[in-house]
Amino acid sequence: MPGLAKQALKWSAVAVDTIRRPPRGVVVLIYHRIGRRSALDVDLAVADFTHQMEYLATSQRVVSLDEALDRLDETEPADSGADPVVITFDDGTADFAELAYPVLARLGLPATLYVATDFVETQRSFPNNGTPISWSALADVKAGGLVTIGSHTHTHALLDRLESTAIAMELDRADDLIEEHLGHRPRHFAYPKAVAGSTSADAAVRTRYRSAALAGTHANPYRTTDPHRLARTPIQHSDGMRFFITKAAGGMRMEDALRVSANRWRYRSATT
Repeated sequence: MPGLAKQALKWSAVAVDTIRRPPRGVVVLIYHRIGRRSALDVDLAVADFTHQMEYLATSQRVVSLDEALDRLDETEPADSGADPVVITFDDGTADFAELAYPVLARLGLPATLYVATDFVETQRSFPNNGTPISWSALADVKAGGLVTIGSHTHTHALLDRLESTAIAMELDRADDLIEEHLGHRPRHFAYPKAVAGSTSADAAVRTRYRSAALAGTHANPYRTTDPHRLARTPIQHSDGMRFFITKAAGGMRMEDALRVSANRWRYRSATT
């Protein structure tokens, strides 16, 4: 989407929020890459990411994914400033350890990293020249106590277009590798490209993980959220601080509605 059109969409989403107030709940943010080494809108400059993390640290709203899930079962807090924020990363590129983690560690912010294990195991590049993280780097960030490692399938396969046997192989292979190299089986899962799985995939995911994440660009309401359908908000280079702050507050749902429609066309023939 051209830059001016993207900005117009974002401002329209903000305008809709003033008419229809976003619901309260747990806000889960999605990051992909840090370093601005590509033209991808999900590849943020280090300075922008740092500014965003400093803003969240000041808010004192950031919690781990497990704590957020516990709090989703509770009643809505009286103070809107107490709504939790969860930081998540998808894929498992090397810039997480090199550039993102030092910022998180300095500020003491927990995060969840969903890893597509085939890229780590074989060290083949992600699309758009994404260098994969190594198992040793994953072990190092995990040892710091702030990062939870989750599954993002083995090959980044879209689980709505696989047979049951292939789904099980994708999930089990990823879990086995994470356990082998990091000493634990993952408790959390994120669907690749935020594309929901088939009925078979949904059942397989629910038996293996405490939570599963999609997209959504809105807060997850207290007491009514299905933890295996967590809504997450993608953070983009084009957001800047203005739209980031709105997204961190659970806003800009309309932006996601258009993205979902566009992705149905974009990924119609994709498998990963």
